[in-house]
Amino acid sequence: MIVVTGATGNVGRPLTQALAEAGEQVTAVSRHSAAVPDRARHVVADLAEPTSLAPVLDGAKALFLLLSGDLHAPEARPADIIGLAAASGVRRVVLLSSQGVATRPLGPTRIAMRALEDALRESGLDWAVVRPGGFASNALAWAESVRTEGVVAAPFGDVGVPVIDPVDIAEVAAACLLDDRHTGGVYELTGPEVITPRQQAEAVAAALGSPVRFHDLTRDEAKSMMIRFVPEELADDTLDIISAPNPAELQISPDVERVLGRAPRPFDDWVARNIAVFR
Repeated sequence: MIVVTGATGNVGRPLTQALAEAGEQVTAVSRHSAAVPDRARHVVADLAEPTSLAPVLDGAKALFLLLSGDLHAPEARPADIIGLAAASGVRRVVLLSSQGVATRPLGPTRIAMRALEDALRESGLDWAVVRPGGFASNALAWAESVRTEGVVAAPFGDVGVPVIDPVDIAEVAAACLLDDRHTGGVYELTGPEVITPRQQAEAVAAALGSPVRFHDLTRDEAKSMMIRFVPEELADDTLDIISAPNPAELQISPDVERVLGRAPRPFDDWVARNIAVFR
């Protein structure tokens, strides 16, 4: 049995689907009740309270670990989850980390994530780490304003990064959970091209067949919106990257193709699959 945390999110949902379709028994974990694929079992648990995971991990062979926003806060102790997994007999953990661990190692949340990666390496478990850059699905934050006003509001409109489709992250994670060849692997995941927020808005407009106006937010405006959902340190670290990506953050990684045998999906593909939420 494989346990997937964050199982109802943009990565966890397609990962749960992929594992179920591969014939695996899957326990899908989230904080709230939610629908999951037919062949998966859903359990409500809170990673901020690791002991709530103990009955979920009993009998599991592998764990996909995705941290919610509050587990990036300074007082959080996500390494306790790895210790609990080892004590429960889990043999393999795949951690969703961040590209910034390598590209921005001094960012406060990146230091914490590096420490979690190190705890996993030292746990005695089989492990793999996936480090995505920016998510294509971050564009879902624009859905309401596109529907109601025909507007995309975002900071740094002409600064691009190679955003990754969450389904590609999920498929790489599934390979790491199922294939021993990926044990000890660290995979940096990007999309196939650098794309700016303004270009993303244009892609949404093209898929809708109607105009979408772009409104450039200031950094302070963007931060005030972000900290409603994530800790301030994580907001600052993210804004540092998207305002001035360094050469490593602009590089197209070969790791999706290395693991999956195909190129990563472009942003247009993500838009086409999700265009209904913008209508």
